[in-house]
Order: sequence, then structure tokens, then C-alpha cells
Amino acid sequence: MNLTTFQQACRERVNLTLNQTIDALPEHSKKLKQAMSYALLIGGKRMRPFLVYAVGKMLAVQEKDLDGPAAAIEAIHAYSLIHDDLPAMDDDELRRGHPTCHIQFDEAIAILAGDALQTLAFEILCDCPLSDELAVKRVELMKIVCHAAGYNGMCGGQAMDLAATGKSISQQQLQELHAKKTGALLSACVEMSIALSTNVTLQEQQHLMDFAKTIGLAFQVQDDILDVIGDSEVLGKPQGSDQAQNKSTYPAMLGLEQAQDYLNELHKQALQALRALPYNTQMLVSFTDFVIHRTY
Repeated sequence: MNLTTFQQACRERVNLTLNQTIDALPEHSKKLKQAMSYALLIGGKRMRPFLVYAVGKMLAVQEKDLDGPAAAIEAIHAYSLIHDDLPAMDDDELRRGHPTCHIQFDEAIAILAGDALQTLAFEILCDCPLSDELAVKRVELMKIVCHAAGYNGMCGGQAMDLAATGKSISQQQLQELHAKKTGALLSACVEMSIALSTNVTLQEQQHLMDFAKTIGLAFQVQDDILDVIGDSEVLGKPQGSDQAQNKSTYPAMLGLEQAQDYLNELHKQALQALRALPYNTQMLVSFTDFVIHRTY
């Protein structure tokens, strides 16, 4: 199976789980339910679920045991995008080629939809089917997501990003910011698949986490580059918004050419981590190439 086919299979599988989860919610607040569905299901690359499935498959974890973690991490990601787009944050009106949640509905409903999707992620992890021998991993999975999504991960990174806007920071500070804001959830995808594996060694775990951290940083560096050279229609969001808000980015700090050189170096580091693994890593190699060369 090539990358495109596997990505499509992952999208269909996680979308099915997310649709079923939203459909099962009662109708006492139809507008809120509609906003949650809108934010979850209007599109998206589903890169985080892809990582859950790709690493899990490589480590011989059954797909049915990966469905819950994949859906949960996408619910967290969707909630983060809703809040990130709010007027108090990045104040964006376009996401994935559609009006952002607070534009499509209203700001209050958007805030509540984000809150509800965050808690829904943990409901999914509490209730999702797991093989008998993996049921004991449920709390570990929730702990991984908590750490990645909260103060020590995404939320902390978002706060660091806000604090750095319009200011001069070091490359090390920028890297730490992005490791939390973007990298933490991507690392959590790999970490959850590792947690569900029964035979991965500590050394292999380290190589996989090195890969996850590197690809998370590479993803953000490419995002920064695309904000400079990308096309709004392809990106599905306004091009140049980081520049307009005077955000701390790699092109702003290093210049575009040096940012692209740094991205190429991260590409090499990610592939090096994969080469150290005694598995068929071709799908992850193809994914790494996709992250580096993507246009959206």
C-alpha cells in the first residue's frame, strides 16, 4: 500500500469513528453539536491519526485498538484549531477552505465546541474498545494525551507563542515553543502506538520518539515556510497571517533560504532515526518526505 492509499484509508477509518461518536451524542444542544461536527469533519489532513495507525501497524498493533487513540487525538487537534482561530488568539476567518467555527456559528458556541471536543477526546479513550490484554493501557493513553495537550504541551506552547509575538527570541526558545505547540500532539500519536505494542524495546522506543520530535519540528518549520511562499487557496487559510501578526517563525528568524536548509537537515535527522529501527519503515519514510515537501 502506498502513502496516498494508506492516508486515505486512515482518513476514512478515523472519520467513521468520529462520525459515529458525534451521531451518538444526544440532541439537547443542536447548535453545539453541529459546531462540533463542523470543526471535526469539514476536512483536514488527518496527519495525527495517520501517525497513530502507521506506527501501530509497523509495531503489529491491531487496527481496532488504534481507532480510539486516533479519534481522540483528532478531537484534541480540532478543539485546538477552534480556539486558535478565535479573535482573542489568531483571529482567523478561514480554516481548511471554510469559515472558521466562530464565523460559521458564533464566538460563544465556538468556545463551547472546543471545550466539548477536548472532553470528548477523553470520553473516547475511556469507552473505546481495546483488546483484553491492552485494557490496562487505557489510563496510560489518557495520561499521554493529557501531558501533550495541556500546560506541558500544546497549551503551554500556545501561551509561549502569544508571549513571543512581536518580540525577539532565540532559536532555542522558538524550538521549545514549537516542540510544545505543534510537536507534542504529534509525539503523543507515536507514544500511544508504542504503549499499545507488546514487544518494542526501550532502544526502539527512543528511536521512534526521536523521529516523532524531529518530524514535529519539521512540520512546523514547513508551516512557517508555507506562510511565506504558499497559496491561500491551497493552504485553506490566509497566506502571510504569521507575518501580518509579527509571529516568531523560522523564516523571520533565519531568513527563508536558511529556514529551508534547516528543514532539509531535520529531514535527514528523521530518516536517520527511522534507519535505526528493525522494522519496515517505508510508510514512515514516505510520510517524512510528504511532510517536508507538502504544499498545504
